[in-house]
Amino acid sequence: MTTSSGSAAPSAADTGPAQWSVRALLTVVFLGLTAGVQMSDYGLQAISLSAIQKSFAISDAAIGALQGLAGVLVGSALAIPLARFADRFSRKRVLLCLIAASTAMMVLSALAPNFPLFFLGRSAAGISEFAMVPLVYSMIPDLAPQRHRVLANLGFAALVSSGASAGFYFAGDIQSTAVALIPGDMDAWRKAFLLLSVAGLPLLLAGLFTADPPRYIASSDGASGASLRQFLRARWQPIALFVGIAGSLMVAVQGLNQLIALALERRFEATPAHIGEVMGPILLVSTLGCLPVVAWLDRWLAQRLGQAVRPLIMGVCALLAIPAILMLFSTASLPQAFVVVGLFLFITCTANALVPTMLQDLTPAALRARIFALWSFVVSVFSALGPLLAGFISTWVVQGHLLSAITVTAVPALLVSAWCAWGLFQRSRPQAALPR
Repeated sequence: MTTSSGSAAPSAADTGPAQWSVRALLTVVFLGLTAGVQMSDYGLQAISLSAIQKSFAISDAAIGALQGLAGVLVGSALAIPLARFADRFSRKRVLLCLIAASTAMMVLSALAPNFPLFFLGRSAAGISEFAMVPLVYSMIPDLAPQRHRVLANLGFAALVSSGASAGFYFAGDIQSTAVALIPGDMDAWRKAFLLLSVAGLPLLLAGLFTADPPRYIASSDGASGASLRQFLRARWQPIALFVGIAGSLMVAVQGLNQLIALALERRFEATPAHIGEVMGPILLVSTLGCLPVVAWLDRWLAQRLGQAVRPLIMGVCALLAIPAILMLFSTASLPQAFVVVGLFLFITCTANALVPTMLQDLTPAALRARIFALWSFVVSVFSALGPLLAGFISTWVVQGHLLSAITVTAVPALLVSAWCAWGLFQRSRPQAALPR
């Protein structure tokens, strides 16, 4: 058997490299930086929503569709075929193609003369998120030693989170720099997208020097490991509960994440630049600060509960997020709202941090990219529901009160997430209780 790079495959007993190589470590860092640039794109868009809304004269419902559906349509359609290709051929080459496609679509978004074309550009830009993240999580187990896999996943998540927060924090600076550097009579947000697209060029160059690791096939994968349908049929009950936990949680999280800048701007008459400068550190602290907490909880509680600890952590966090989102509904000042948003994001980031590791544990190596692509599609459908529902509730129910719409969307979703987490915890607990 040969790997995607043409070298002989490791023995069936292998589950990953024995130790880190410098090139493997740098590749993980590169993967995180690349995904972080993609997330900074979304941060810039979130801060620019009021300007985009004015440019195209669109409603809150259209903004909710933009934040929810754009990125899902084209990206989700291509993610699974691309992941199947990546499961069979060079993952590095697929990654480089995705970076180039994402850069081109960012340019299209900046130059779009009308909202439908802008919507299409933002949808196509989601290719990199949908197809690249599954690719990354299929590569990490083949780059990192087994004992360091959780830390590698969390490190990748930290770099992605840093990019997301940078998109918020530096949105004002990116726009002012773009206006100064790019001539012509064009909206500031359009110039900002053009400037950010330039980051794709050094990423493509650096990507040429990254590793394309062999696939480590464990003997437990079995001869049927390449059958996605067989795998889903055999494990449909825990998978359905898992989707209910994480998917419902994403309805609540993305309903807030994608619309909070516009909601705070409208409620407290704050400037987008000020909101971005505060939201950037909030995102960074909440997403990075939860990682050592998650690592400690997982290691400490796993000694007693085994793998059941992960749905337990997610369920408890979903319940704790409910009073946090309810406090957002009644905030009386902008600083108070920022504190509540930070609390909510910290709790929900804690819930989501171990999801990639859970899927890697569950999935055979031969299916890994396809499972993560399928998972990205499912989660993105749920993620789209959050801003989409909040936007429609704002337009048709609460007359433009976005904070109320975000709260009404989030609370039922968090309750469903907690209920599914309890079901998966109950299923996992007997197995965790077996003698070690």
